Amino acid sequence: MNTDESTITVNELPVKIVRKKIKNLHLAVYPPDGWIRIAVPEIIDDEAVKLAVISKFGWIKRQIKSFENQPRQSARELITGESHYYLGRRYLLDIAYTEKRPFIEIKNRKTLVLSINEKTGLEQREKLLIVWYRKEMKRILPDIIRKWEIKSELQVHSCGIKRMKTKWGSCNPAHRRIWLNLELIKKPINCLEYIVVHEMVHFLERTHNEQFAAHMNRIMPQWQTFRNNLNRSPLAHENWKY
Repeated sequence: MNTDESTITVNELPVKIVRKKIKNLHLAVYPPDGWIRIAVPEIIDDEAVKLAVISKFGWIKRQIKSFENQPRQSARELITGESHYYLGRRYLLDIAYTEKRPFIEIKNRKTLVLSINEKTGLEQREKLLIVWYRKEMKRILPDIIRKWEIKSELQVHSCGIKRMKTKWGSCNPAHRRIWLNLELIKKPINCLEYIVVHEMVHFLERTHNEQFAAHMNRIMPQWQTFRNNLNRSPLAHENWKY
């Protein structure tokens, strides 16, 4: 889909405008510092966009405030004693040295052991952890998807995992394909399940309208609680660029 991007300033805040072949306006505020993006139909001019943003400015300020108050992780150094998250649980990292192939395991439900060669640097440690997270997410996803396929009577043809900067998931309704953010493996499992269901419901309704909410209420009655939990969870340290 062809897009045209530009930036305007509304009440001293920059707003990124993305014009595409769509029918409705879609306004969003993103972490870590609450940057604003609005997708609009190609025929909408800047003045109309500005009025739309102003009409939602109270909501925008609340979103920005929530990001400011959200706990943040500092940059990870991958050293013993550092905190890491897996399925919503906090684990303390333990670096163990080995001459064998590197591996990661959980011990005593509280320790994440990274066994590596003594010369393994930070970049390679990060890669090993990412590979482990991806492997774990691939392991648990089939059962989660099957569970919600049965409850929703919808079918997912394929599910992929990506490292995303601006969203928890995305989908292709025509091909019944969903993509999930790798960061979800660090969140409570009900948050991961919420995003799975959210993307599946987009097979039925592409926009976040009343029909979308009705489908979510029918399939996952507690979805708003899970969404709030996800939004309150710690933000990972990132060099955020979009």
